[in-house]
Amino acid sequence: MLDRLRPRQRTLAFFALLAFGSIGVLAAALVLAEARLDQPQARQAFITAGIIGSFGIFGFVAVMWLIFDDMVVRPMERLAAAMQAHAATDMRRGIDADTARHLGDLAKGAAALTSRLASARAEADENLARYTSKLTTEREHLTRILSAIPAAVLMVSPDHRIALYDGHAALMLDDQHHLGLGQKIFDYFDETYLRAALANLARSGQATLDQQIATADGACLLDVSLHNLGRDQGYMLSFPVPREASPARPVVFDFAMSTRTETRDIQDVPLRDLTYVVFDTETTGFLPNKDEVVQIGALRVVNGQQAPGEVLDLLVNPGRAIPASSTAVHRITDAMVKDAPDMVHAGRKFHSFARDAVLVAHNAPFDLSFFHRYAPKIGMKFDHPVLDTVLLSAVLFGITEGHTLDELAKRLGIELLDKHRHTAIGDAIATRDIFLRMIPMLEARGLTTFGAVVNEIRKHKRLLPDMNG
Repeated sequence: MLDRLRPRQRTLAFFALLAFGSIGVLAAALVLAEARLDQPQARQAFITAGIIGSFGIFGFVAVMWLIFDDMVVRPMERLAAAMQAHAATDMRRGIDADTARHLGDLAKGAAALTSRLASARAEADENLARYTSKLTTEREHLTRILSAIPAAVLMVSPDHRIALYDGHAALMLDDQHHLGLGQKIFDYFDETYLRAALANLARSGQATLDQQIATADGACLLDVSLHNLGRDQGYMLSFPVPREASPARPVVFDFAMSTRTETRDIQDVPLRDLTYVVFDTETTGFLPNKDEVVQIGALRVVNGQQAPGEVLDLLVNPGRAIPASSTAVHRITDAMVKDAPDMVHAGRKFHSFARDAVLVAHNAPFDLSFFHRYAPKIGMKFDHPVLDTVLLSAVLFGITEGHTLDELAKRLGIELLDKHRHTAIGDAIATRDIFLRMIPMLEARGLTTFGAVVNEIRKHKRLLPDMNG
């Protein structure tokens, strides 16, 4: 049973047991003394002495627990959390000596271990940098090649999710939905047409088949070339683009998508296999039932990394004047949002950008409340799975620690630039970096799936409500 308690709870239980045990010994001694005196008139004095002694013991033990908690238990929790953060992420700064100044050699030993780990990682990074540079060069080369070909290209996994797309494809298909890694191909091409074309390709035994396929919105028929990439490798689509078209984005790809199979129950999906949209909003104030959104910033994270170019940075016209006190925080003025879309149109863009993804935010109930309020007008439900970095921080560092964005960034060794703070996209980037450092820390605790994490954060619902129903 004690194994289920956190260290501070176990320590509190120990001191409580010590207090009750001491009171029990005192009571037994007084009863024995009173019996030996054999003076009934002295009983009231013994009872009074027992009550005073019990309160004295409770007070003394409580003070000792507070001192022990402040000097030993909480520093040990902070030290353990710091070591886990260093072990599970690429943090390079050493452990703050003030974190465990009362723990003596234990803190020194932890600092030495993290220092050695940082040195080993620096050496590994030198090797990684060489391979990363080579990969970047190859990506740029691939982009130049595909940009020179007068056709849009999409590579699709066996479970019909997009694993590669180029700027031409983004330019032609974004009007239907935001084109992104991991999105279903049927969001862009009619499922009946495409499945029939794939069946024809399989029956033909050829590597390539040309066929007309309707777009998902039924707006037009495209002359599509289907390419079979081999057993369990998926397929590729290419189709002509207008001559005046130019790539809107570089080639974006993640070939790991080609070998992934879809898991229907999100509760069982590993954290690293999920697609996330990390987002933040800036508003006219702090009352979700009255105030309005003036900016939305969001980023897509696929396979544990930022998907290149998949960023949503929208100014929103709140339909009312922005208070000067709010402008002083986020620096957004009435003139800046004059020609921006209203919340209905901006909300639709965000919904398209975030479909089939887990939403990640810092204090998610606040940001999502604006979208829920406008959901009837937008015509869509914002019922995505949600992870909140405030609750994740409580899981990793304990509920008594600070959980602000700045405190988390400092704790995890992430630099926040003042010029980016309190902008929707800047805070979304900060939240993304914090969240990506939290994933390996959660995994180190055995919380490897979405369901396991949600079950754990629900234990801290008195801090913030869980948004997963």
